[in-house]
Amino acid sequence: MARCEVCGNDYDLAFEVITAGESHTFDSFECAIHALAPVCEHCGCRIIGHGVQVGGSLFCCAHCARAAGKGEVRDRA
Repeated sequence: MARCEVCGNDYDLAFEVITAGESHTFDSFECAIHALAPVCEHCGCRIIGHGVQVGGSLFCCAHCARAAGKGEVRDRA
């Protein structure tokens, strides 16, 4: 069994995620999102979709990018 690095649960169905050359072990997608997903610079929610990147800033959507003063950003439709 493997121990989740977020909640510490020792779980037989834990899984490993390798990102940027580092290995992480989780017992649920919820814990993986908590540990790895970026945070919207405007509203603070975890970005689990494509999100919007403006320069070096990450946002969950075009609305948040505009609200943060990042100009003419649009969601893709």
